[in-house]
Parts: sequence; structure tokens; C-alpha cells
Amino acid sequence: MTESVGLVTEVAGKSAGGRCGLRPGDILVSVNDHPLRDVIDVQIYASDPELVLCYERDGTQHTCSVRRRYGEPLGLSFAQDLFDGDPRVCRNRCEFCFVRQMRPGLRAPLYIRDDDYRLSFLHGNYITLTNLDAVDWQRIEDQYLSPLYISVHATDPVVRVDLMRNPGAGQILDQLQRLADLGIEVHTQAVLVPGRNDGAHLDRTVADLVALYPAVRDVTVVPVGLTRWHAPDLRVYTDAEAAAVLEAVLAWQDRLRAELGVGFVYPSDEWFLRSGVAVPKVEDYDQLLPALIENGVGMVRQFTDTFDGLCAELKPLGTRQTWVTGVLFGPTLTGFARRLLEDGVRIEVVPVTNRFFGETVTVAGLLTVQDIVAALDGRDLGDVVVVPGEIFRGPDRLSLDGSAPAALAAALGTPVALAEVQAEHWSLFRAE
Repeated sequence: MTESVGLVTEVAGKSAGGRCGLRPGDILVSVNDHPLRDVIDVQIYASDPELVLCYERDGTQHTCSVRRRYGEPLGLSFAQDLFDGDPRVCRNRCEFCFVRQMRPGLRAPLYIRDDDYRLSFLHGNYITLTNLDAVDWQRIEDQYLSPLYISVHATDPVVRVDLMRNPGAGQILDQLQRLADLGIEVHTQAVLVPGRNDGAHLDRTVADLVALYPAVRDVTVVPVGLTRWHAPDLRVYTDAEAAAVLEAVLAWQDRLRAELGVGFVYPSDEWFLRSGVAVPKVEDYDQLLPALIENGVGMVRQFTDTFDGLCAELKPLGTRQTWVTGVLFGPTLTGFARRLLEDGVRIEVVPVTNRFFGETVTVAGLLTVQDIVAALDGRDLGDVVVVPGEIFRGPDRLSLDGSAPAALAAALGTPVALAEVQAEHWSLFRAE
């Protein structure tokens, strides 16, 4: 067995890899004599018109040559993105890190605090840049790994070191400048902790980051999320504090839109929902959607703009429906549900309190099956229960408490439909 494991799980028939005869279970070892560390290497080295693929099957290595037609994909899917081991782990000890606040006793992968620049490039994972060595920087330059997604939190070195509990965290501006000099585009975020990196510290962060525009494309501002296992000196924002932060961020946005033509700094949806302020129009996100949706920015707007299409898919599911969501989005979703009453569809919206992680966790994506089942117990659920698809994550489509959609349907005794926002559309499917 080779040290680098690129286990093939799928092979597209009309592809260079398919014509080369590769099949699921093979291990792709190299492309044009380049050893493979991850799917990034595969993407780069397999872009040549003439390919020599070395692969391992049943312990024996084989080589095949194939000419890749213009635009033709290699056509291989892999069991994992990284072939050379586990993701790079985080070297920081941020008190507000959600993984460090995770409930004990869950599946092992949920406790991995990845901080891997390769996953940032591939999937938009936010990283801190505190664990890069000279080899990593050289690879970013050589393979032009752009864009990257960076958790900044604060540009003041003292504040960032304090927040992240890492003496090396204070170099962030130099690191961002280095990326800018390499032509790497960067999306950034600041997770705000009350009294720690907001107020004047946030003003400095925005000012420092906008000075690097357009290499630094944007900064999203997100309130800290805390479970019941959070550090004792941390707390969430009050509604009044959230409104004040939103006002300050929107003032920055107005100023920068006048100066740059873009808003640059974007509050996550939670600030708007907590403050009772209408979410921006889609054009106010400056064509950054859906890239920022995973960071909680623009999801409500996307839901709003696609709701008519969602209704068309929902109505055939039955005249009596139960919609599940988190406490934060409950009032907004109830307003949308009323629109279906005129079509003869009765909707009961059930905002589910998060008992699993604690009541301070109010977003729908962190709900668990056990909390949903408890909240719906004894209710007339009607024809179908509609739940957010983001509850079931990862390749195994499991909830955070380890249940599949089919298990939820079985526990409720009612068909379950998953509503999913992907890119620019919603889709629904039944969990059988």
C-alpha cells in the first residue's frame, strides 16, 4: 500500500479516468509522475492534455496513458480530499471555539479542530494562518491557491493573541499582506465576543482590512455562538447590544460603498433577526452569494427570493404540514407560512429549543433529532414534517447526535422532507 492514499470511489464513464480503465477501489498514486498529496494536486496535474496515470489495484501498481480531450474531466471521485493524512489541526485555544464547547460523548470527527489551508481553498473553510510553514507558503504561491478564507477576528496583535491564546497569532496583517502580494484573494471573518473585539477594536479591524482591498475581498461579522459548555467569562450579545453592533457595521458599509462601490463588510443574518431589521436586498451582497452563505450571511435573503419556488415544491406534499426550524428563524418562517394558507395548505411552524447544546444556540443547523422528536411529541404533524437539510451533514447525512433522516421519520411516524439551500436553489426530498 502506498503512503499517499487516493482511494477512488466513483468513475465517470465518459471521462479520461474512465477511458483509462480505473474503477472504484483503485488508488490513484500519481499523475504524470507527480505524487499526489490531495485532490488539489489531482486537479492541477490532470489538467495537461497528455496524462500518465499510475494507480494501485489489489496491491499491484499499474500505469496507463490517456489523451484528455479539451474540457474533459478526469472523472474520478475520492473517498477523502486529503491523501496524506488527517487535516492540519488548529494550534489556537480560542475560548469561543465551538468545537471546544462541543457536548462530550459525540462522534470523534466532530471534535477535530481542522485549520487546513487546503480545505479552505477546496471548501471555503475558515482558517487562521497560525500553522503555516515555509513549505505551505511556497505551495500557496506555486499552485496559486485562491481564494482563501481567513478567520481574522481582530487585527490588533494584542487583541488577537488574547482571543486565540496563541503568541503567534499577532502576525495576521503581515500574513494578509503576503497573500495580497502573491495575488491571492481572501475572504475574512470576525467572530465578535462582547467587550473583547467589538467597538473600537472592530473599527480598527475593518479599517485595516479595507486597506488591503481588493485582495481582501470582504469581511463578514458574526456574533459568538456559545453552548452550555462555554468558558465562564463568555456570554452572548443582548438584543440591545446586537442592534448597536449592527448599526455600527451598517454605517461602515454605507461609507465603504460610497468609497469603493461595494459594501465590503457584511453582517451575518443573526444580527438582523435579533434586531428586527429587514435583511438586505440580494444586490447589497455584491455578488458574493452563495460564497458567504456558509458563514451565515445572506441565507435569509436567499430563502426569501426563492420562496415562491419552494412553495411550488411544498404544496404537493400535503395540505397539512409541520415546519421545523430554530428559535432564531421561527418568527420569520411563520410569516412565510401564512402565504400558503390561501392555497389551502395549513402550516404549523415549530421553533425547536436546543436542549442538546443549550438554549443559547438558536440556529436551525445545530438542531438535533432528539430535540426535534421531543418538540413534536404529541402534536398532530399532518401529512409531512419539513426540516432544514443542514441538520444532516457530511457524507453520511447524519445529525449532530448521529441520526439519519430516515430515523427521524421513523421516530415521528410521519414522512420527513428535507429543505436544502444549495447554491441558488432549494430542493426537497423525502427521507424514506
